[in-house]
Amino acid sequence: MSSPELASFLSAIYPLPPALLERLCSIWVPVSEKRKTVLTRAGEVERHLYFVLDGVQRVYYFDEQDREATIIFSYPPSFSGVADSFLTQTPSRFYAETLTPSSLLRTSFHELNQLMQEHHEIEHLIRTGTNFALQGVLERMVEIQCFSAEEKFRTLMKRSPHLLNLVPHKYLASYLGMDATNFSKLVTRVRI
Repeated sequence: MSSPELASFLSAIYPLPPALLERLCSIWVPVSEKRKTVLTRAGEVERHLYFVLDGVQRVYYFDEQDREATIIFSYPPSFSGVADSFLTQTPSRFYAETLTPSSLLRTSFHELNQLMQEHHEIEHLIRTGTNFALQGVLERMVEIQCFSAEEKFRTLMKRSPHLLNLVPHKYLASYLGMDATNFSKLVTRVRI
């Protein structure tokens, strides 16, 4: 399966020779999922990496006391799934689900790992992508620990304003680490 969106996204991370890029793109297969489809459950090993063509997904944590925290949202063009479980092939602590109907490309750990072992350039691309993801996690940690509620809201609206109309506000509030009432107040009070 060759996808121009996937090829363009991968090339922006690390340019590969055309034949190798085509080989990498060929291991991805299209899947369509309905709204609220659980892609990964806590306790399962993430066997797939997804590339989002359409739709919104989230990764969230759910504990024994029925507390839930939305960790990330994914939407086009980006990877989706529980990355740490996928990369380490260990049981996930998180759930991944679709929030809207979603068109995705999916590849397995086995196929991607085999290509990484065969081609240093592909391994380098994946490592570079992982480095960018880590950079994003560290930036997110600063937001969570240092920003006020309004600063968190403004940052989210600057980065992903479309989520306000696509994602239930309770998930956005959870992502920002605030209750839904405070989030609603910010929506009506803060002008973006």
